[in-house]
Amino acid sequence: MTTSMHNSQIKGPAIFLAQFIGDEAPFNNLESIAQWAASQGYRAVQLPTLDARFIDLERAANSQDYCDELKARYEQAGVTISELSTHLQGQLVAVHPAFDDLFDDFAPPELRGKPQQRQAWAVEQLKLAARASRRLGLNAHATFSGALMWPYFYPWPQRPAGLIEEGFKELARRWQPILEVFDEEGIDLCFEVHAGEDLHDGASFERFLEAVDHHPRANLLYDPSHFILQQLDYLGFIDRYHERIRMFHVKDAEYQYSASSGVYGGYQDWQDRPGRFRSLGDGQVDFSAIFSKLTQYGFDGWAVLEWECCLKDSAQGAAEGAPFIEHHLIERATHSFDDFVAVDASPERNRRILGLTP
Repeated sequence: MTTSMHNSQIKGPAIFLAQFIGDEAPFNNLESIAQWAASQGYRAVQLPTLDARFIDLERAANSQDYCDELKARYEQAGVTISELSTHLQGQLVAVHPAFDDLFDDFAPPELRGKPQQRQAWAVEQLKLAARASRRLGLNAHATFSGALMWPYFYPWPQRPAGLIEEGFKELARRWQPILEVFDEEGIDLCFEVHAGEDLHDGASFERFLEAVDHHPRANLLYDPSHFILQQLDYLGFIDRYHERIRMFHVKDAEYQYSASSGVYGGYQDWQDRPGRFRSLGDGQVDFSAIFSKLTQYGFDGWAVLEWECCLKDSAQGAAEGAPFIEHHLIERATHSFDDFVAVDASPERNRRILGLTP
């Protein structure tokens, strides 16, 4: 593993609002949810983009005045915007017919039962998000890849030759024009590798990268919780893919070995699955090691709490999340720890020490 010194530093704490938005105060309008986030100790919010109460995506894509006003409203409440998210819209860029009915709920009512129109809407949503991100002064965006091949993730029944290759070719065909728009706007498009998505681990991400000719805007949202559930080396993942990691969800998980089920979960509810999501500090993720590795490699994005837990209430999870992240943030060293014994150096002295001069 190679190392180098960077001057960058992880920002935080931030919080993803998707799991908190609702119809009751303080989670039902922009000012109150932003004030709530600030009161919990968060400095930024990551915004889902399907609820116009918190961001009107089309207006944000087309109006700099609206974006300036939106930023000011959040900042007046005590937080900034870290990134936008199109997880649900990204899912609809690629949907296998087996999931059409389930994923219809992610689309506007008038598009349900119309998969081609639903996909076209989703693609346009991604392009709007690229423009909105640029107007808001952001540099990264979160999404899902969608899934054409997920029904075939396990090689039984035996897959016909070329099926997966054709799937990645089609996935790349759908995402390439979107990546080009993100490139034009100067925004990194970060796929959250996640079970249920065609991009669900490093190997599948690498195949996608190959299919899009290693597009510079095809990047990663790193969330170690999904790797605990898949029994994947989440620290080695950073070593291998750090150049593509541009976003970070701070989410915990645990895996408890069971005699009755494994990583597939046995169709059980979340509480009963061997792998399950937990609130920060309640699971098995080594966040000290993660923050150290990300700092080492120069990651300077936001550390964003994504709260999901099968046991703990969201209010408690949010209250505990900000100080947990704050505790793990690393202030970059401004000088080497052994500078106090530094010695004078010159080419002549170095040659003399090496015995190269008489």
